[in-house]
Amino acid sequence: MNALLTNILYGINSVIGSYGWSMIIFTLFVKLLMLPLDYKSRKGMRKTQLIQPEMQRLQKKYANDKEKLNQKMAELYRKEGVSPMSGCLPMLLSMVVLWCMWGAMRTVANMELARQCVDVLTTGNIEFEGFLWMKNIWMPDSPFTPVIADQKSLMMIQPKDWAAVFAALTPDQVTALAGFNIDAANFNGDTVFAALQTLPLYAEQTQLWSFMPAVNLIITQLKIYANNNGWFILPVLSAVTQYLMTLSQPQQPAANGQNSTGQFMKYFFPLFSLWICSSYNALFSLYWVISNVFAWIQSVVLNKVFENMEKKEKSNKEENLK
Repeated sequence: MNALLTNILYGINSVIGSYGWSMIIFTLFVKLLMLPLDYKSRKGMRKTQLIQPEMQRLQKKYANDKEKLNQKMAELYRKEGVSPMSGCLPMLLSMVVLWCMWGAMRTVANMELARQCVDVLTTGNIEFEGFLWMKNIWMPDSPFTPVIADQKSLMMIQPKDWAAVFAALTPDQVTALAGFNIDAANFNGDTVFAALQTLPLYAEQTQLWSFMPAVNLIITQLKIYANNNGWFILPVLSAVTQYLMTLSQPQQPAANGQNSTGQFMKYFFPLFSLWICSSYNALFSLYWVISNVFAWIQSVVLNKVFENMEKKEKSNKEENLK
């Protein structure tokens, strides 16, 4: 599936000519594709919320008889046409798509960073693909990362990606890399980083901010680059939109400590998104933010639609009783 998502993104970009806008279009396409399934799931979860008072009554009545409680709960689900697993499939599918996107973006970013390094070494020029406030969309949106690939980013590139990039080089590029003692056998993060460090241009691009070169934390030190790739906007947006999306999600009835677990996850996911988007390429962070915004708007709209449907259904029942 990673290859499929990568090829779709490449295809959209071949038409749009901007990976940033291509990612926005791709994200909306995926979310719209999943909308019917998500609608059905949310409708089922909404029904589960409506029968919660009856569920709580059964839980209280059969608190000492688990077998009877399970039987009565199953009867209630059948009567109301509700599935207790109604919200699981879309959630699992969303997680699968998210992690596949993570893998696809890792592959694409690795290839693009390797190509950028080759261009720097073979031409002495730097050309990045920026988007909005970010100068290089293949690096994290953070003041703690330079615009150009650093050692950490180069070490993340897989051998197969290095091999694929080298196989696509022109004879002139291969000759130029040979001047740095780099060939197909040793084309990797270590040799490329060592070669980059010999260039004055690379030293200029990785200078630290003179006003505040680093932020000292208890467990680590974060370097602040003068020519950084952003100001942490996407990571913060990812955390905020993740929290808003969590609040807008329909909640399943709490039982046996599930409420405390739900509270934990409400804060865990925003913090997790902040961490992963601050350390991963900006294109993936853009996907995460747009996906969250779409999900939040979708939740608001669907909640309103379901409220209107329930009011209409209630009104029809009252009319029939007259």
